[in-house]
Amino acid sequence: MSVRYLSEQEARELTRRILERSRADECRVRVQSGVAGNTRFALNQVTTAGDVYDTEVTITSAFGKRSGSANTNSLEGAALAEALATSERLARLAPEDPEHMPALGPQQYAAVPAWFETTAGMTPEVRARAVESATRVAADRGAEAAGYLIQVAGSTALANSAGLFAYHRRTAVHYTVTARTPNGTGSGWAGGAHNDWRRIDAGWIGRTAADKAVRARAPQPLEPGRYTVILEPTAVGNLLQLVGFSLFGQALSARQADEGRSFFSRPGGGNRIGEQIADARVTMWSDPADPELLTSPFDGSGLPLRRIVWVENGMLKNLVYDRFWAQKQGTAPTGSPTGVRMAGGDSSLDQMIASTERGIVVTRFWYIRSLDPRTLLFTGLTRDGTFLVENGRVTRPLYNFRFNESPIQMLRNIELIGRATRVSASESGDIGAAIVVPPLKVRDFNFASLSEAV
Repeated sequence: MSVRYLSEQEARELTRRILERSRADECRVRVQSGVAGNTRFALNQVTTAGDVYDTEVTITSAFGKRSGSANTNSLEGAALAEALATSERLARLAPEDPEHMPALGPQQYAAVPAWFETTAGMTPEVRARAVESATRVAADRGAEAAGYLIQVAGSTALANSAGLFAYHRRTAVHYTVTARTPNGTGSGWAGGAHNDWRRIDAGWIGRTAADKAVRARAPQPLEPGRYTVILEPTAVGNLLQLVGFSLFGQALSARQADEGRSFFSRPGGGNRIGEQIADARVTMWSDPADPELLTSPFDGSGLPLRRIVWVENGMLKNLVYDRFWAQKQGTAPTGSPTGVRMAGGDSSLDQMIASTERGIVVTRFWYIRSLDPRTLLFTGLTRDGTFLVENGRVTRPLYNFRFNESPIQMLRNIELIGRATRVSASESGDIGAAIVVPPLKVRDFNFASLSEAV
């Protein structure tokens, strides 16, 4: 089956036709098209599979500082005309937005090679073979595997009445497996994400999930408290994205910091740019063209995205400025990237374990919720493989813990850093932000209570 999506020429023609009919002061058109293929499985067998082709057109019209939006997934002339008319009607009814920014003119964008035929060409049979590699090894080890494999391939185009046109095409694939023992006491997980299917080791994912499930059988309780933890890359990604890289403009928002509403607010006013906030080995950046990230070269408003270092040698270097707040503060906007990379080190997980007298290995976190945005304090649970380390070796599986901890505190208490890798950090296993992080050995991680749930 061929991948259906709008080429750059087709997207230009479609947006041109819509913009020519606009009667608004400003008009913006966003077109997303492509295919999403997925395969779900449970109890060592495929449960559902499908391929969805779609094109969605979103039209935003503005009269002065009043704006409204409407969308459609029909490319018929009548449907597009109705969506345009609806956006204009809503715009006339909307209240004025005092922070409305005028439409951007033409921009220059970096070329991001985020399209891989290995992903775009994945068939249901390719996905089924990947699933079989997990279900077979799980069955061989006396476990039951469940999981989700999703691929996307398509394009995004953005155009407006001020002459802007942006176009980007990409592929992405996420694959996660959870294995359980039949007695319900052991659970293991593994996953991976990338733009290129060749970078996903499906066999390793299946084996790791099944092996962890078997090793996690019959967990035992351990008194809650502060422990040295060895966080596998997915666990690090689960927490690190909470700093702001899964919902940009939140924790790292310059506006929230300047207005005294975030962890990055400076007592007495202003923000903490230039302050040491983490271990000196911590450097984090976003870059659409980074070969391990390969994200969109523009944000939702058409603003070009560039390489930005957020934390360098533990020092806060930048915050996220949207166009309005950047103009108000007299600085350049950063746009809203959707990925982050943290510099890695040279320690392996085995070395981290061997160097630990007493600690806990954590596979991943889930059900994470905010407790206090001002301190970046979160709570959540360990899941799918939590193990005790004693005298440099893993000795037994543990009940899961509830934690109360800040990702900033995690970055301050680092002892060892491993090699960075791309992870699937979303709780659902669906396609989320591009996160590249290393495993970490961290001291004084706060486990507040036990959870007997597997």
